[in-house]
Amino acid sequence: MCEHSHGAWRIVVCFAFFAICSLAAAADKGWIEVRSPHFRVLSDGGEKDARRVAREFEQIRAVFAMTFPALRLDSGAPLLVLAPRDELSMKALLPRMWKQKGAKPAGLFSHGWEKQFAVVRLDEMSPEAYEVVYHEYAHTLLHLNLRWLPVWLDEGLAEFYAGTRFEQNKLYIGAPVPRAIELRFKPLIPIGTLIAVTQASPYYHDEDKVQMFYAESWALTHFLMFSPAMDQGKRFRQFITLLDQGVEQKKAFQDAIGDFKLIDKDLVDYTRRFTIQAMGVKNPPNFSEKDFTFRQLTAAETQAELGAFHLWDHDLGAARAPILQALSQDPNLALAHEDMGFLDFADGKDEEAAHEFDQAFHVDGKLYLSAYYHAMLSSGAHPDATAEQAAFHDAMLKVLDINPQFAPAYVQLARLDLRQGKVEQALGLSRKAEELEPSRAGYRILTGNILQLLGRNKEAAAFAKYVSERWAGPDHDEALELWNRIPAADRPAGDAPAITMLLGTELVSGTLKSAVCGDKDAGLKVVIEHDGQALTFQTKTLFRGGFSDTLWYGEDHFSFCRHVNGLRTVIRYKPSADKSYAGDLVELDYRDDLPLTASSSKGQEATSEKKPQ
Repeated sequence: MCEHSHGAWRIVVCFAFFAICSLAAAADKGWIEVRSPHFRVLSDGGEKDARRVAREFEQIRAVFAMTFPALRLDSGAPLLVLAPRDELSMKALLPRMWKQKGAKPAGLFSHGWEKQFAVVRLDEMSPEAYEVVYHEYAHTLLHLNLRWLPVWLDEGLAEFYAGTRFEQNKLYIGAPVPRAIELRFKPLIPIGTLIAVTQASPYYHDEDKVQMFYAESWALTHFLMFSPAMDQGKRFRQFITLLDQGVEQKKAFQDAIGDFKLIDKDLVDYTRRFTIQAMGVKNPPNFSEKDFTFRQLTAAETQAELGAFHLWDHDLGAARAPILQALSQDPNLALAHEDMGFLDFADGKDEEAAHEFDQAFHVDGKLYLSAYYHAMLSSGAHPDATAEQAAFHDAMLKVLDINPQFAPAYVQLARLDLRQGKVEQALGLSRKAEELEPSRAGYRILTGNILQLLGRNKEAAAFAKYVSERWAGPDHDEALELWNRIPAADRPAGDAPAITMLLGTELVSGTLKSAVCGDKDAGLKVVIEHDGQALTFQTKTLFRGGFSDTLWYGEDHFSFCRHVNGLRTVIRYKPSADKSYAGDLVELDYRDDLPLTASSSKGQEATSEKKPQ
């Protein structure tokens, strides 16, 4: 807790008050909207600057289109750009960002499964100002096209494109990023170590190592893209192709690029050169700032847009006031009703939420999220429903008619086909969801499970092995469950994936009966049914947790205590000396199992469980 003198505290409160009032005043008169061919920019600043931001986003998108012509560039989660005019406006929009000492961010990117947001300050004009935003935008496009990338390559490519520089008539791709200075003063990380870094590695977290990891990841990517010794990127593209085909990374690197020790030496020579080249290309000729459309938002529209941003930023407290204000100013505003639906959903008020989603879609038939959530909250989404299945099917098709790239709707159609015994059709729909979101491990597990239902065990085992070797946590363990259900004779050769057990813990799974989230002191309490017995687990400390990617509301609206009853729950726990409950919760994973018959689902639970005594 920070301590302040009484006078200093008053100054801080007054500054925050005026910042919030500043944003509220801007919202009251409405922000502006600039639309380019692929982006919307909302701002409380000037039209000229908003047009510039839209142009630069079009330019960075065009960079990817030029360097990877086959790259898919449009996501099922549309990107909205918010452009506050200055530091005061940015702070009013994102006060939490200023809680870190010395932090004055020029930009922020919020990833989401349903919506994505970029926030950039109009008064920051330096070339490096938006690097963090372009870095994260690069991640979005990479994950939209590739099933899996090693951490160094994921970060190296994002850094490479984040350094793009814009001039009036030209773009410079591959310009050095600020972190590159690290390369001149520190010894490089050996290539064999660099490419083995995972998200759990010290190189990805330790303050003393992470800057060098990012710098060298950028440098190796730059070397592979531009060095004549790498055939001007030809070997690099071959390496990525091998990775996407499932070839183990070390083998793919050595086959496509070369021996680690030779590349170590070449990379040192490359980074010690006096200059690092960048590729200059002419600005794409197919768009101009003057052609972008412009309009003034109403005050209600502004409040609804800001409320939606806070919803997807997982700040429900900040979202509530602007959403309620938007509804009071314009009771017929569709986006405000959709926002209110998500607030009610987060509060567990499902009937109210369904009503708001219905109203939103009735006013604006393009709000596919409202159509999707209204359908998922209907009785037709329930596994036991039969009479309403046709209506549910039509509702999902309507969602896809509006947004054909919205993968969760394909997942729900696949699950509906499984309920109806149409397993081959379900497989095709699952593969479509995979195609749209290739980096979502759970979609590959869904396909693997369906392949097993079809008796295609060897293919199913290959899917399980692929995920278990590349992902950690719940994804790994869910893939392991699939692996364990496949007969040993049908599994591929090589080392079997191992379960990730924490020292001193035991494992149990069952059906969730209840989950109660208290405040920071009360913690979490869950009750599951296991072999006809109710078992209680609780914790007042931090715990690890996760859920299947196919869970219909995904990470944008996930809560450990809402909309989870009835899910199979896998728990790692430490046995409790207190006989009033079974154990202290260490890890909690929710599984979104297939809607199978009892005979089909027999044996789905992991085999390495121990029943609490």
